[in-house]
Amino acid sequence: MNSNFNDEKHKIVKSEDGSYTAYSKEYDEHYHSTKDGALKESLLKHVIPGYELTKGLKEVNILDICFGLGFNTLATIYYYKKNAINKKINIYSPELDADLVKSLKAFTYPDEFKSIKYIVDELSQNGNYIDKDLKIELFIGDARLYVKNLDVKFDIVYQDAFSPSVNPLLWTKEYFRDIKKIINKKGILTTYSTALKTRLALWENGFKVYINKGNNFRNSTLASISELKGYEEVDMLHKINCNPDVKSLRD
Repeated sequence: MNSNFNDEKHKIVKSEDGSYTAYSKEYDEHYHSTKDGALKESLLKHVIPGYELTKGLKEVNILDICFGLGFNTLATIYYYKKNAINKKINIYSPELDADLVKSLKAFTYPDEFKSIKYIVDELSQNGNYIDKDLKIELFIGDARLYVKNLDVKFDIVYQDAFSPSVNPLLWTKEYFRDIKKIINKKGILTTYSTALKTRLALWENGFKVYINKGNNFRNSTLASISELKGYEEVDMLHKINCNPDVKSLRD
């Protein structure tokens, strides 16, 4: 393990699947579930369901909120390469912490990412990466402003900001209204959050809300304007009737 990783703001932590994540001293949270595991969480809660629900597309636009340690972006590249998935991938990702991005050269990534570690190195230095099959664009700054000004329609949105309790502005009804404007009608939003407040904010913007569940990881949430086949839809009216005092977060 490399001990030079940004230790003023973060502490590197080993998660239960053997991959390392980090603890943010500023937000008092880990970047991933240490129980589910950093790599497993990215693959099972974001990358694989996002791919399965958009696999008919020849080109896919992905919004990765927020870049953080880069696991969702790297896990996407790893999974597509491992399975010889031949499609163009465009990933756009805001990240508030410029020092974090610069420090990622020193982070200890899982062996699965070794062959693509050079992509992180270039992103940490230049903020973008491009080849014939892949385009990655990082934006250093406020994710809310970034989302408002994007002129791109997305097929997949990885909603992976710090939790609503510590970073509420990236989970409000108004925030998801902005996301709705830039997601395709058949686009997919993935998130680890199963909080009713999160699901309400999505539902109030016209998203259908689904449960993503499987072996060896805790439930997460999928959402789309369109119907998603193969997933259990959350009965939001029933949830509201049972929890009449719960309100979505608002700006």
